[in-house]
Amino acid sequence: MKKMSFLDKLKKDNEEPMTQKSKKSHIPFRLNLLFFVIFGLFVALIVRLGYLQIAEGQQYAKKADENSTLKIKSSAPRGQIYDAKGNLLVGNKANLAITYTRGKKVQAKDLIPIAYKVSELINVPADELTERDKKDFWLANTENLKAAQKRLTDADKVDEKGNAITDQGTLYGLTVEKVTPEEINFDEHTMQAATIFKRMNSVQELNTAFIKNEGVTQEEIAVIGEHSSEIAGVSTGMDWDREYPNDSDIRSILGQVSSEKSGLPAEEVDEYLAKGYELNDRVGTSYLEKQYEDVLQGHKAISEVTLDSNGKIVTKTPLSEGKKGENLKLTIDLEFQKKIEEVVRGQYQQLLATGNAPYSDGAYVVVMNPKTGAVMAMVALDRDQATNELTSNPLATINKAFEPGSVVKGATISAGYEQGVISGNDVLIDEPLQIYGSKQKSSVFNKILGNQIQLSAEQALEYSSNAYMMQLVLKMMKTEYQYNMKLPYQTGDPTLFEVLRKTFGEYGMGVSTGIDLPGESKGLSNKAFDDPDLAPMPGHLLDLSFGQYDTYTAMQLAQYASTVANGGTRVAPRLVEGIYDNKSDGTLGELKEELKPKDLNKVDITPAQMNIIQQGFYDVVHGTGVFTTGRYMQGAKLEIAAKTGTAETNVGEHITVNSNVVAYAPYDNPEIAVSVVLPHLTSEQGYPNQLMAKAIVDAYADYKQK
Repeated sequence: MKKMSFLDKLKKDNEEPMTQKSKKSHIPFRLNLLFFVIFGLFVALIVRLGYLQIAEGQQYAKKADENSTLKIKSSAPRGQIYDAKGNLLVGNKANLAITYTRGKKVQAKDLIPIAYKVSELINVPADELTERDKKDFWLANTENLKAAQKRLTDADKVDEKGNAITDQGTLYGLTVEKVTPEEINFDEHTMQAATIFKRMNSVQELNTAFIKNEGVTQEEIAVIGEHSSEIAGVSTGMDWDREYPNDSDIRSILGQVSSEKSGLPAEEVDEYLAKGYELNDRVGTSYLEKQYEDVLQGHKAISEVTLDSNGKIVTKTPLSEGKKGENLKLTIDLEFQKKIEEVVRGQYQQLLATGNAPYSDGAYVVVMNPKTGAVMAMVALDRDQATNELTSNPLATINKAFEPGSVVKGATISAGYEQGVISGNDVLIDEPLQIYGSKQKSSVFNKILGNQIQLSAEQALEYSSNAYMMQLVLKMMKTEYQYNMKLPYQTGDPTLFEVLRKTFGEYGMGVSTGIDLPGESKGLSNKAFDDPDLAPMPGHLLDLSFGQYDTYTAMQLAQYASTVANGGTRVAPRLVEGIYDNKSDGTLGELKEELKPKDLNKVDITPAQMNIIQQGFYDVVHGTGVFTTGRYMQGAKLEIAAKTGTAETNVGEHITVNSNVVAYAPYDNPEIAVSVVLPHLTSEQGYPNQLMAKAIVDAYADYKQK
């Protein structure tokens, strides 16, 4: 190793102190840097705190206040329903009410003392509580709950696989089973408290339930007000019930509203909740009340509640009274509806007196405006065959379907035009048709004449020729009639059935009419083409052409008559003329929205072809032929065009007929379209269908003049 010289050693000794000094000089700099960083952070924190306190202090104070004062909503009365002249059909009856609004963090145990206190202050009749209701009330007491839980064995607390049950709902259900009958053998006072408890416990946080909304007295309102500080969340208010000041046979089409107890329909809960409804809100559950729920439902009243630190409601202050729902005005004039009901009932009772209707279901009639679709009357009388008692059921005009018979022949001729097998007032041979494998099919008059008759399209309607309609179907099959021929149609092929049904649908038969009522039937169309046991046979296609296969409702037939009457536009039937506001006294106010006619489709034929069908309908009543089918509607106060129909049916072993009519009047400028359906008569003696249609047109003429 090289030996360090004296000079090198001296140099080294001089350098070392300088290096150490240099290193030491960096330490204060780093400390100073750290100090300044920390100081900067403190300054930023102080600035931010000052900003929050000064600039945003009011905003956070408001949020803090919102935690103790909250806004809640309560239902307002529904809109009312009036007839075409403004007569009240459905209104609201105001009731005094005792309510409970649930605060935050309120548990079942908190409701027990309130329930007992309220039961001491006012009379709340006990409900028919279920065993589970009473057990829930008993278990709401903490001591009772603990006692019942101790009864659970180790075996109770494990599932079938031996795993410990952790779900609290399941464990509670097992605890419920441990409550004995003796423990829920309540006296009357306890039953009343349990009833109040159930009603209060049925609502979620910040929702309101009625403790009592029937028979509440002014004294009870006063005593609840005096003790409000002792019964957190309990308050006074108003409730309402639907009332029907003009009881009539159209009550059923008005529909029903759910009760506060039942609340939202279970099958539609999600849909209503998405719209902002609460679980215990009352909503329309059927027919017009349901169809126009969005219109009739009122805007909720708003109150402000103050909560204490435990989430209990201390005060409740009304902020907004809410707004009653909007009103409906119907197209039905109650006076006219009653007049048509009288006509139908009187005519039908005469029919029963003749002994020609022992198996009849009743009578079904619709009157509507063919241009606007406004339904003017819906009359249906269901008959009890054992007692002959007649029950008004206007809904049967949209949900009961019957074979129509020859009334459909105007639509069959229309199908012939659409398929190009005839083009105008074409002449075809009416003769009895013998198809291989089936009974002879013929027109009624040809059973008498028994020969070949040349008929135009108009005459085919006037005389009600079955053979003409069947000839049209044969032409659609691209064949001509030959005695005992086999139809060139394969069973299981829906093509020609679909062709006829498509055209029938253009007139409203076999499809939804578009009426503003839920629950409408489309009738019955056998479409089981892929089922060998059910598939329609070729002969059924011929039957369909003259109304002896599918079934339709009285409303569908009225729409059909309207479509012919107005020249080929299918207009949706409607029961509501318009939506109206409220006057200051809550009665019918100004028109807010007029509901316009709704055109659904145009029949796919030319105006000239439609004129032929209309002329045929006119000739049905006013023709001069020997076999003119509707002559008993002549002499009406308004000139009628119509098509009669007789469908061969049976009730058990009894042979019956459906006696039907579709009509409109006046012929040159139609104002009403009518359908009459009289199912399962044993005879059409006296032509009850025609006499009823004529009487209805006369009743309209008198009503219009008045």
